[in-house]
Amino acid sequence: MDTLNALLLGFDQAILPTNLFWCLIGTLLGTLVGVLPGLGPAATMAILLPFTIGLEPVTSLIMLAGIYYGAQYGGSTTAILLNLPGEASSVVTAIDGYKMARQGRAGVALATAAIGSFFAGTVATLLLALFAPSLAEVGLLFGPAEYFSLMVLGLIASVVLSRGSLPKALAMVFIGILVGLIGQDVQTAVPRFTLGFEEMSSGVNFVVVAMGLFGIGELIKDLENPESRTAIHAPFFSMIPSREDWRRMVAPILRGTGIGSVLGLLPGGGALLAAFAAYAIEKRVANPPEGFGGGAIEGVAAPESANNAGAQTSFVPLLTLGLPANAVMALMFGALIMQGIAPGPTLISEHPDVFWGVIVSMWVGNLMLLVLNLPLIGIWTRLLTMPFHYLYPAILVFCSIGAFSLSNSVFDLWLLAVFGVAGYIFAKLDCDAAPLVMGLILGPMMEENFRRAMFLARGNPTIFVDRPISAVLLALAVIAVILVALPNIKNVREEAFQE
Repeated sequence: MDTLNALLLGFDQAILPTNLFWCLIGTLLGTLVGVLPGLGPAATMAILLPFTIGLEPVTSLIMLAGIYYGAQYGGSTTAILLNLPGEASSVVTAIDGYKMARQGRAGVALATAAIGSFFAGTVATLLLALFAPSLAEVGLLFGPAEYFSLMVLGLIASVVLSRGSLPKALAMVFIGILVGLIGQDVQTAVPRFTLGFEEMSSGVNFVVVAMGLFGIGELIKDLENPESRTAIHAPFFSMIPSREDWRRMVAPILRGTGIGSVLGLLPGGGALLAAFAAYAIEKRVANPPEGFGGGAIEGVAAPESANNAGAQTSFVPLLTLGLPANAVMALMFGALIMQGIAPGPTLISEHPDVFWGVIVSMWVGNLMLLVLNLPLIGIWTRLLTMPFHYLYPAILVFCSIGAFSLSNSVFDLWLLAVFGVAGYIFAKLDCDAAPLVMGLILGPMMEENFRRAMFLARGNPTIFVDRPISAVLLALAVIAVILVALPNIKNVREEAFQE
C-alpha cells in the first residue's frame, strides 16, 4: 500500500462520525487536564483506560492520543495566564509567557502558543506518516536478541532522562520489573512472587498500577497544596499578532518543531525534554539573549512548538517497534494490548486502519484544538477558580469504578489503594514514577525475548553481541550509562532537572 492510499484509508477512518466525536472528546479532555494543574495526561489516560474497552480499537486510540497532545495545548494556557503550568512540558513557557501577560500581551502569547503547536503538530504528523512505515520495515528484521537489546536501551534511556537522581531512577526501574514479573512463569506457568494471593497468579493489572501511581498518588499529593488562583484575562481580539511578532516567532517555531520531532523519537524523550531543549537552544541563538525571561515571544514559540512535535513523534517507536518512549506511551501500549493488538512492526500490515486512522486523526485533532481552544480560553481560566476539593472525589470514584470493572474483583481495589499510597510516597521521596511504568511494561517482554534468544542460541549468551543490530543497541546503552556517569555530564543533568 503506497503512502497516498494509506493516508486516504486513514482519512476514511478519521472522519467517521464516531471517531470525530471521540477525537473531539479526547482533545477537549486533554485541554482540560492540561489546564488543571496536577492532573496531567498520564493520570487521565490511566483513569479512562478501563472505559475504552467497549470502543473500537481505532476509536479508543484516537481518543487517548487526543488527550495527550491536547494536554500540551491546555498546559500553555495556565502557564501564560497564571504562571502555573498545567503540564510539566509547559514549565518553560511560563517563564516568558507570564511576563508577556503581565505586559498586557497575554492574547499574543496565547496565539503564539496555539500557532506554534498547530504547525508543529502538522509537521510531526506528516513525518510520522512518511517515515514510520520505513522504520517498521527495519523492525521486521528484529529477532528476540534485537528486541531484548532494544528494551535494555529503552530502560536505560528512561533512567537517564527521568527527573531526580540516577540511583532513584534505577531503583524505580527495578521495582517496575519486579512487579511486572509477578504471576505465572512464561514457559512453565508456575506462579511466582504472588505472596500467596491467588488473585495475582495472572499478574498485576497494568491499568490498576497506572491509576494508583498517576491517579490516586498524585491526587493525595495535590491535596497538600491548595492554591488560590487569579487569572489575567485575554480578550479574543487581542490575540492577533503584529507583523513584528510574526517576524520574531517564525524561526523559533521552525527550530522548535525540528528539535521536538527528533527528541520525541528517543526512548525516554517526548514533550518535556523537547520543550526544555528548544528553550535552551533558542536562548543561545537569541540576539541579544538578555531579553529572555522578560517576555520574549521566542521563549513561548520555541518550547510550545517543540512539546507538541515531541508529543506526536513519540508515537513512532511505539507504533513501529513496540517500544513505548515514555510513561504516556506505555499507557497507549497498554490500551493496544487490552484491545488485542500487538504494537510493533506488524501493526501496519495487520491493522492498517488502526495505524493510519490514528495518524490522520492527529492532524484533525490539531485543527480542532486550533479552532476551539482560543475562543474557549475564558471558560478554561474560569475553571481554575473551582476549589480542588470539588474535583478529587470525582477522580477517586472514577479510579475505583475503573479498577473494579477490569475483572469485577475487590482485590483490584486493594491493589489500587496500595499503589496509590506508593505513588504518594514516591512523590514525597522525589522518585519519578515513569521509569517504574516503563519497567512494568518492558520487564516481562525483556524476560520473554531473553529466554527465547538463549533457547535459539542453545544457552550461548554471545548471541546478543554476535548479531550486529543487537550489538549496536547494547553499545548505545553502555555509552549512555558511561556518559551520564561522567562528573561533568552528571552535574549538568542534575542542574537541568533542578531548574
